[in-house]
Amino acid sequence: MEDITKQPPTADASLYNGQPTDTGSSCPSAGLTSCTPSISKDKGGVSVENVPSENKQWFVLRVTYGRVLKAKALVEAKGLECYVPLRYKEVRKQGKKRIITEPLISSFVFVHAPAEQVASLLQYKNIKDLENRALLSYYYDHTSHRENAPTKNPPLVITDTAMDNFIHLTSIKNPHIIPVTSENIKYKLGDEVVIAEGEFKDIRGRVARIAGQQRVVVELFDGCLVATAYIPKRAMEMYNEHKIVSICMTDKTKTYESQ
Repeated sequence: MEDITKQPPTADASLYNGQPTDTGSSCPSAGLTSCTPSISKDKGGVSVENVPSENKQWFVLRVTYGRVLKAKALVEAKGLECYVPLRYKEVRKQGKKRIITEPLISSFVFVHAPAEQVASLLQYKNIKDLENRALLSYYYDHTSHRENAPTKNPPLVITDTAMDNFIHLTSIKNPHIIPVTSENIKYKLGDEVVIAEGEFKDIRGRVARIAGQQRVVVELFDGCLVATAYIPKRAMEMYNEHKIVSICMTDKTKTYESQ
C-alpha cells in the first residue's frame, strides 16, 4: 500500500474530492469542479490560491451536525463555490489497509460568494428539513458588531489569506491532520511559525504540543482549529511576513528565468 505520509511536499489541491468513499489503497486524486476556488499550478506542483474578487467573500456557514455532505450538495446546486475539508483515515478491510475520506469538520462549510447570494441561499425554501430545522445558517463573528445594529454580530467572514493557508493544510493527504479544540492544546509562547520543509512546507501557524507531539496549529477562528502531523523543530522558521514575500518573489524570478 502507498504510504501517504511520504507523499511529495506539495499538497493536492482538491477543494472537495467528492463524496466520502472508500478510495482503495491510495487517496483520491483532486476532483476539481466549478464549485471550488481556482487553482494555480507552478513547476513545484499544485498550489492552492484564491483569485481575489471585489464581491466574493469566504462565509462560514453552520451545518446541522453530521449533514455536511447534504449541505455541500445544496450549495453547489445553487451554483456557489463551496469548500469542505476532508479527513483521510486508515482502516483495515478484509485484512488490507485502506484509506477512506470523511468530512474533517462536521459542523461547518465554507462558501465563497457575494453576501447577497449567501443571504439568498439561506432564504431558500429547501434549506429546512422535515423537522423544520435549518440545514444551513450563518456562523456569527462574536468579536464585532454590526454598524446598523450595535447589539448584533455580523456573519463571520474569513480573509482570502487565512483561507488559502487553511485550504493548503487541509488538502494534504495525511491521516495525522486532526481537528483540535483550544482546551486540549498548549501553545509554545504563541510564536507564529512557517514550516520550511516537508509535505507541510509553507503552512503558517502556531506551535503546540498535542498528544505528546509537537505540531503546528492553524486557527481559522475560535472553534475551527486544525493541527498538522508531528513537525520537528528544524523544519520550522519564525514567521516573518517580509521574508516570506522575498522568498516568493525570488521563486517567481527563478521560474521566469527558466522559461
